[in-house]
Parts: sequence; structure tokens; C-alpha cells
Amino acid sequence: MSDGAPDEPNLASAAWCVYVLRSLVREVTYVGIAKDLEARLSQHNGLLPGGAKSTRGSRPWIVENQLGPYGSRAEAQAIEYRVKQLPAADRLVASPGDFPDVPAQR
Repeated sequence: MSDGAPDEPNLASAAWCVYVLRSLVREVTYVGIAKDLEARLSQHNGLLPGGAKSTRGSRPWIVENQLGPYGSRAEAQAIEYRVKQLPAADRLVASPGDFPDVPAQR
């Protein structure tokens, strides 16, 4: 029931995260950023419109790793770039502490 007040924003869903997907049918990973990881995974798996073209041929995907939350898109993109530089196996176990030169969310 609504009392006329605007909905409180959910801070967890409003924050950016970096995610690592692993294909269940091929030996590949995908790294991206999102505010709503559940919806983004549905896009990658073809359940919702959108998703990266490069993930279409390796569906279905599962989330293997998630880093964050980050307060800005720029922070998330900086970590995303660094994670993409890692070998696939290291992407799956990366943590924010692996990137001390990237400013952490406070």
C-alpha cells in the first residue's frame, strides 16, 4: 500500500558492481558492470532484450564472481578494465583487494 511518499531507493541495487560470467557450454568468461546484476544476467541469457552480442553464442551463463559495490560507474569501469586484463581463471577469484591502486568505495 502506498502512502503517497516516493519509494526509498535501494542502495544495494543503486550501486555499481563488476561481474564475471562463465559459460556453461564453452570455456569462456565475460566481464561487465551493472547496477542490476540479476536483470543483466537475464539479458545475457536471452530472457530479456539486451545483453552483449559477444555472449549470445555461449549461453547459458552463470555469475562466477562479483566485485563491489562501487559508488560510481567510473569506479566500476576502472575495476572492470583491470579484471579484463587477468587470465580467465584469475578473473573467477579476483577480489577488490587485488587492485590496491584503484580507489576503493568509501
